[in-house]
Amino acid sequence: MRAHLYGGLTPAYSASSDPHFMTSTTTNDADAAWASAPSPCVDICKYKRQGRCVGCSMTKAEKQAFPSSGGAAQKREFIETLITRLQESARNPAFWVMSYRRKCEREGVPCPIPSEDDAA
Repeated sequence: MRAHLYGGLTPAYSASSDPHFMTSTTTNDADAAWASAPSPCVDICKYKRQGRCVGCSMTKAEKQAFPSSGGAAQKREFIETLITRLQESARNPAFWVMSYRRKCEREGVPCPIPSEDDAA
């Protein structure tokens, strides 16, 4: 994988094996949801673990870079990498996903991460 704005993160995550993410055959609506996806920051902003936020697991540099991160594919790749990071740190990403969905609702944008009902 290529290095990009997020400090060279390379995802080891496979969205195809996760029911919470859409398949690679996304629709225009799904692409639009990823393109308008807000920052993965869930407004906890306390940095402890190796300079990573305890709420979203991003560094300060990643938080600053996300708004200019590019289009749908780049945002999706970063959020998938973030989920993997949470899983690898022995944290359950379900809390972050729930918080992120609430953030999307508050901001009035579609959440790119489908609910379990959508995945069924």
